[in-house]
Amino acid sequence: MSAVASSSAMLPISSFPAGADMHWETRRRVVWNEQEHTGEEHELVYEISWIEELGLWRTFLTSHHKVNI
Repeated sequence: MSAVASSSAMLPISSFPAGADMHWETRRRVVWNEQEHTGEEHELVYEISWIEELGLWRTFLTSHHKVNI
């Protein structure tokens, strides 16, 4: 029989840095509808932010819906 000891320390959570570059982009794309065998226009909204610690941009899809024409 063995005993295992563990410890977890709470790391400080930093708030969103002031002046960070964050914006949203809207893109319209034609996507394939497999059920109807047609192309449909969809609007995609992305949140884009700069991650200074990693030196890169992060892109996150926040909204996706079909455009009614």
